[in-house]
Amino acid sequence: MANTPKLTTIFSDIIKENITGDAWNWIYAQSNITNSFDVNSAFAIMPRKTGKALVQVNNQYQELINTVTPGLSISNWTIDRLSRVWVLTQYQDVDQDKYFRTIENLFSTAEMNEQVALYSALPFLYYPQLWVKRCAEGIRSNIGIVLEAIMYHNPYPAENLPEAAWNQMVLKAFFTDKQVNKIFGLDNRANKELARILIDYARERHAAGREINNMLWYLVEKFVTGQQLNKMKQGHFND
Repeated sequence: MANTPKLTTIFSDIIKENITGDAWNWIYAQSNITNSFDVNSAFAIMPRKTGKALVQVNNQYQELINTVTPGLSISNWTIDRLSRVWVLTQYQDVDQDKYFRTIENLFSTAEMNEQVALYSALPFLYYPQLWVKRCAEGIRSNIGIVLEAIMYHNPYPAENLPEAAWNQMVLKAFFTDKQVNKIFGLDNRANKELARILIDYARERHAAGREINNMLWYLVEKFVTGQQLNKMKQGHFND
């Protein structure tokens, strides 16, 4: 998915409603960014210009966002996160290598909240396949809000990750007690290997006397018989 003018317009309208006029004038000036130094500077200074309050998004805007990008939600984003993402949608370079180096440099030097914004921006960056490795690396993070930025209401993983990386992400969501139902594309990306991995995980959970998330059975049920599923729910994994 590439960023679209309609979506960036929606983002800019929301931003304007959540910050002062002076702050918006500064942010809008960043739409002319043409080099990596300016991108880095804008990222670093953003919270001082916008604050860090949660974005207020009315139902009309959310419906528009879902129309343009189904599954995307920004209802729990902070204003600096949304503003950073918007700035990235404005940055473009016909030189693919230069564009890649600029964004990669941001990832390499980003502090926690900057990482959240960068992973949130993955669906809107140019050259989507360039960020597959970076997304897969992010899944290995132990920072909760970074994982949530990748997992929750983010179309990029479902549309771009290979099966092994996708399966790793879903397993990580269960393992870290994330809200699995917020992962975009669960139905379309369900697969037999993921079901096998989750059954093994459920077996381990049962053996340790630990609760099993009902979403796990939802992802498994397409690949086993009803009888097998019922037995596993009762703790009989080897029957």
